Amino acid sequence: MKNKILPFLIFFIFIIIFIVFYKGLQNTNIYTPESKTSFEVPSVSVKLFNSDEIINTLEIFNSDKFYLLNIWSSWCVPCKQEHPILMELSQNNDLEIIGINYKDTKKNANDFLKDLGNPYDNIIFDNKGTNAIEWGAYGVPESFLINNNKIIKKYIGPLSKGSLEEIKLFIK
Repeated sequence: MKNKILPFLIFFIFIIIFIVFYKGLQNTNIYTPESKTSFEVPSVSVKLFNSDEIINTLEIFNSDKFYLLNIWSSWCVPCKQEHPILMELSQNNDLEIIGINYKDTKKNANDFLKDLGNPYDNIIFDNKGTNAIEWGAYGVPESFLINNNKIIKKYIGPLSKGSLEEIKLFIK
């Protein structure tokens, strides 16, 4: 009788394990924050990249202009891919590009900008990543199109030719 119970017990344990893993695969634990647009620019104290001066973000964003806030880092491969688009956008006088250097070192960031060019009118140094969280970002690269102190469009991931054309249409 012991010989008949052992295979049944092993089979029963495998069935339970299978059910637990199957249920676990059905339930996703991926957190995706709410993608808000048309909300106010957050009022946050930030450190400027080149001067180490601490200012409020509301001092950077003048209400009558278009701004593109781009969160980037030197270690981010997609940031390198979108960089030519940022360089092209920097030629537009109707748009000011502000960068948030995310969880990076100043040396690596400076090397990145020397190699690829600097499209940014101003850079915020966010070595701990807390400023990006205040903006509602959850990765790099991310970009926010801003006008009248309101975020009017959020771009998750690297900017593309399509987003370049969309930004140009907003600015016109």
